Amino acid sequence: MAMTHAREVFCRLLYTVIMVVASVSPTIAIAQSMTLTQAITNTLEHNPQLHQFEIKKNHILGQRKMSSLSPGLNLDFEVENIGGSGRYSDVGSAETTLSLSSVIELGDKRNARTAVRDSELDLVDYQKRAYTLDALGQLNAVFIKTLEIQQLITLAGEARDLAKKTLMIVKRRSGKGAAPDSDIKRSNALLAKSQLILDALTQQHERSLVRLASFWGGETPPATEVEGELYDFGSTSEYSDLYQRALASPAIAVLASEDRLKAAEIQLAQTQGKPDLDWSVGIRRFEDSGESALVAGVSIPLFSGKRSNGDLKSALADRDEVALRRKDALNQLNTRLFDAYSLRIQQVNEVKVYRNTVIPELTSALKATQRAYETGRYSYQDWIAAQKELIEAKQSLIESAAAALLNQTVIEQLVAKPFAQ
Repeated sequence: MAMTHAREVFCRLLYTVIMVVASVSPTIAIAQSMTLTQAITNTLEHNPQLHQFEIKKNHILGQRKMSSLSPGLNLDFEVENIGGSGRYSDVGSAETTLSLSSVIELGDKRNARTAVRDSELDLVDYQKRAYTLDALGQLNAVFIKTLEIQQLITLAGEARDLAKKTLMIVKRRSGKGAAPDSDIKRSNALLAKSQLILDALTQQHERSLVRLASFWGGETPPATEVEGELYDFGSTSEYSDLYQRALASPAIAVLASEDRLKAAEIQLAQTQGKPDLDWSVGIRRFEDSGESALVAGVSIPLFSGKRSNGDLKSALADRDEVALRRKDALNQLNTRLFDAYSLRIQQVNEVKVYRNTVIPELTSALKATQRAYETGRYSYQDWIAAQKELIEAKQSLIESAAAALLNQTVIEQLVAKPFAQ
């Protein structure tokens, strides 16, 4: 009996420990939050696409090493005058030649080849910077959207609580015979709809966290919420200053680097028009006399300049294409940057108006409307309309703030520098 009792005590204790661990673990997870700095760090360290550029760079480095090599030496062995007829039917009249041969490159071809590889390395570096900016810009946009959803969840909770309060007041007035039963039903429906909105935003928030984790290859959200300030816009810079910064951004530098690459390829194509010299030197032995002699030769290709005209023409066309793409990119840059700049100013102003005028006025109006409804001076529809106006204004405030930050992110991405501290 004592042993049975001891086992029962141990089982209850083990069950208690398991339940405590199970209850503590979710609490730790729920308390987690992530800042934008942490999200950026995770992305820079673990984003799979950012590591592709190191692979490309190593590939080009291998090609550069091969391009910098001088032409190799060839060891040639040749036997003549054997296996024929008459006095050439045996090896007695054979002539054997052992020689070294190679190529003398003219026109500085080796330096032209390495210049192309160096330009390719520079291009990969600029491409990596531009891609990193794009990735961090997208990350920032998702982070801001997650912040926006969190604010909307808080607002949806306020709307639901307001719907509960409305239902309670309507029931109290209905109990006194001052409100019809239809108002109770409408209040119940309003409460149900507000709960649906809150549930939908909660699910949307979870999806946004998963999308955020995808930037560093995470399969599950690293936190239950993000931490940041939705209403911190910083100071406004002059558009001309921003545009000058954008001209030096990696996105434009990529095209400039492509232009330098095409120039190197043109130089390489021009060097191909200068013929290389094939040379050989060796010794020949005559078996019938037992004597030897030195042999030497030089080979010069004819009309090599005409043969390289096609490569040169193609390289020139590629350079012209890059120049046109750069011009088009500058036009698009100006339009996109000014759109983001103008919209940000507009949205920041909207936030100020909503916070300083619209929402305080609608809040005061809602309180007055509620008092008037409770005293029978205003109808249920008037009260609900006042509630809706305030909730929609707060929602517009959140959306305008998020839109301002999103356009600020576009500006930061284009100028490759933080727009605000």
